[in-house]
Amino acid sequence: MEDYIKYEMIIYWSKEDDAFIVEVPELPGCMADGKTYEEAIKNALIVIREWVETAKELGKEIPEPKGRLLYA
Repeated sequence: MEDYIKYEMIIYWSKEDDAFIVEVPELPGCMADGKTYEEAIKNALIVIREWVETAKELGKEIPEPKGRLLYA
């Protein structure tokens, strides 16, 4: 399994955008959207992979997937 699949994704409906939004809290600025839930997840996996590949190319640190994050 690719490591990029292991990052936590927060998925919600945005009435304003008329789309599902996916945020990846462990990767700053990593977000995607889609008209359907499935499309949003598919797009998020693409964006996560691109985020990681770009970070590698730039020599940036890539956070390890931590699994479920806890929020207060």
